[in-house]
Amino acid sequence: MNEFHYQKPFPVQGDDAKYRLLTADHVTAVERDGRTILQVAREGLELLAREAITDVSFYLRASHLAQVAAILDDPEASDNDKFVAHTMLLNQVVAAGGELPTCQDTGTAIVIAKKGEDVYTGVDDDEALSKGIRDAYRDRNLRYSQVVPLTMFEERNTGNNLPAQIDIHAARGNHYEFLFLTKGGGSANKTFLYQQTKALLTEENLDRFIREKVMDLGTSACPPYHLAIVIGGASAEACLSTVKKASAGYLDRLPARGNDGGQAFRDLQWEARVLQICREKGVGAQFGGKHWVHDVRVIRLPRHAASCPVGIGVSCSADRNIKAKITPEGIFLEELEKNPARFLPANAPLLAPAVNIDLDQPMKQILRELSKHPVKTRLNLNGTLVVARDIAHARLKAMIDEGKPLPDYFKKHPVYYAGPAKTPAGMPSGSFGPTTAGRMDSYVDLFQRHGASLVMVAKGNRSRAVAEACARNGGFYLGSIGGPAAILDKESIKSVRVIDFEELGMEAVREIRVENFPAFIIVDDKGNDFFDNPAAR
Repeated sequence: MNEFHYQKPFPVQGDDAKYRLLTADHVTAVERDGRTILQVAREGLELLAREAITDVSFYLRASHLAQVAAILDDPEASDNDKFVAHTMLLNQVVAAGGELPTCQDTGTAIVIAKKGEDVYTGVDDDEALSKGIRDAYRDRNLRYSQVVPLTMFEERNTGNNLPAQIDIHAARGNHYEFLFLTKGGGSANKTFLYQQTKALLTEENLDRFIREKVMDLGTSACPPYHLAIVIGGASAEACLSTVKKASAGYLDRLPARGNDGGQAFRDLQWEARVLQICREKGVGAQFGGKHWVHDVRVIRLPRHAASCPVGIGVSCSADRNIKAKITPEGIFLEELEKNPARFLPANAPLLAPAVNIDLDQPMKQILRELSKHPVKTRLNLNGTLVVARDIAHARLKAMIDEGKPLPDYFKKHPVYYAGPAKTPAGMPSGSFGPTTAGRMDSYVDLFQRHGASLVMVAKGNRSRAVAEACARNGGFYLGSIGGPAAILDKESIKSVRVIDFEELGMEAVREIRVENFPAFIIVDDKGNDFFDNPAAR
């Protein structure tokens, strides 16, 4: 007899997060027909969303920072691993001052919630949460990144970072639970779905698949990563939703085995195996080494017999995830680390010295100096950079298409792909880290043939076409550390001025002066690309 038995799909056991009380206001418990109804005022939802987005933009979890600090104590970590880890800790000390956010891409606001059946708000919860999110982006030095389509091809920035993604699910009881995320474009873009079959589900085939597909992650999402791999799912979207939650640590307390009801579980053996695979790849914390990922979650889900979706995704070095809850006792928010300086070592790691590069000498001399050094060489850049990213590149290409010459600034100076957050009072700019280089790959050969983009600075790996263009045209791609945008602004960026396309706001072309701006040679003028075989370098 086929008896009915309901299995909770994600039987997460307990919650080890520490919470702080925001307020006991805006929450009232009322007895009705033997049930305790939790009444939550609109103001409470607005307050919670505003404080959650604010905290997660400037502070990170202590557990994450402890993992970063552990890289400095690892005798197997490379110099580049340690340099990146130390820079990220210094960055978090700056961000914790509450002026410069951890990363310049302050993300898409995402809210995942479970609303108990005995929670009553009497308002549109999506609207109230959106109001709080808007207030955080308006009132703090956060970047507006959301664009909306007016037609199929015409878009504009909303100017408030809305809309947010808000998913509210029904639950039992009188508690309201939340996970807030601010997902930057770099890490969001490194979410992959692979539609596989039963044939994948052998030890040999799964191992081969993971070894191949993890390389799709590259470094443009700012490692070290919290990596999540989900195998199975009732649908493609169920698989990818699980990836997002798992990368945020939201499903850490799943059981370690499956059952006849189809409960989700973590496979701890495969987590250890994938961690070792990632270490052996040699990518490291962006520029070679061991620490490409901090940890791995491998979650197995039930599936349709004809389908086997596999999702892979990450939470990046700006691990911006925070839990919250509303109970009869009040409104609570997960405690993030307010004193990241305690994770800094007493002394900075002893590393080989960087090569100083004067960016204000003629371009031919910059190229000649860079040509002396192999890929993976660490540099200190000093002088002038021109900042341009997606829309500016499209406009510059349109000038070529129309038969117009490129501006002299684009030929005279290296180009930095970036877009700053809002500028705090008394500072030259807001957080100003690099954006993903790969989005500009299609422009490289064309621009280099016109004497521009001969030295490019950004984050992440690039296509083979970029290495081939650099070999043909004598160019270089320099990798900047993805993630630590606050300390770049405080320590390295000395002045900023808009020089073209001012109407583009964050996407305008800027000229910046930098001192001791860290970068690494990733692609050289001989066509060598560090990412072709990082483990061998």
